[in-house]
Amino acid sequence: MAFVSQSQRGPNGTYTFSSRPRPVENRSKYREPPSEQAQSNYGNIMYDRRVVRGNTYAQHIIPTMAQPDPVEIQRQQEIRRRAAARKRAREQFRPRTPEALQGRKHVDIQTEVYLEELSDVIRATDIECQTDAFLDKPATPLFIPAKSGKDVETQIEEGELFDFDSEVQPLLEVLVGKTIEQSLEEVMEEEELACLRAQQRAFEELRNNELAEVLRLREQERRRSEEKGRRISQQREVLKKERETAEKIAARAYTQQYLAGLLPAVFTSLRSHGYFYDPVEKDIETNFLPWLMAEVNNCLDKREAARQLLDGIIYDVAQRRLEGFTEP
Repeated sequence: MAFVSQSQRGPNGTYTFSSRPRPVENRSKYREPPSEQAQSNYGNIMYDRRVVRGNTYAQHIIPTMAQPDPVEIQRQQEIRRRAAARKRAREQFRPRTPEALQGRKHVDIQTEVYLEELSDVIRATDIECQTDAFLDKPATPLFIPAKSGKDVETQIEEGELFDFDSEVQPLLEVLVGKTIEQSLEEVMEEEELACLRAQQRAFEELRNNELAEVLRLREQERRRSEEKGRRISQQREVLKKERETAEKIAARAYTQQYLAGLLPAVFTSLRSHGYFYDPVEKDIETNFLPWLMAEVNNCLDKREAARQLLDGIIYDVAQRRLEGFTEP
């Protein structure tokens, strides 16, 4: 049982001690040895393995938007491919148990010192106990499992197993041949990678030269464009000034010509707009001609009405005669 200490101030100004009992969790039944007591967890983060020690400003952090190097990617892929090939070779040439003779078969057996019956069912029991005071832990007895099952033995006669000297020779030949073949392939791959790197360096040098030439041509074209724009702007200013001068000269000549014939033009314009007119002609156009047109329209309307009435009568007579002919 563990206690939690508390302190309170009394009425006379003195402190009194009191404790409240609470259960103990994760407590061992026996007293721990000194070696295990020294390995207890401390609260200092300097002893925590999850804390990174040393400076972090010198770490090379690759930006997330950096462009990956194709040569480095190809090298990583080549390393992974070689590792996978070596793993497949090790699995292929791993020493295995030879095939069983005719009439026999391989059976899994136990090779431990103590035999025990194999079962998929695990026996489990629940035990409850009450914690007591610390006791000295007794020495752990040597575990000897109980014997279960039946003992079975097999007699192997001379000549039933394979001859190691005669059987291992083809295996060694295959291993040596595969090793040499793999070595030659690796050498060829290294030479091919060296050639690819040389070609890539030559290509990069050519590309850098072409980029420099392109930049030079762009700068030359930019200077030419700027010079052309300045020349065009200057020519436009000259043409604009010439146009303004020609317009001023034309306006001056037009003004002189217009003012020269202004009085006759004014009288002509007033006469054409009807400010100077003959009274008789004006009366005929204003009074007589509208009355005459109205009378002519009335006469034409009456003639049109009479024609429509006559057409209606003729149509009715024709319809009646047609109905008389159609009846039986």
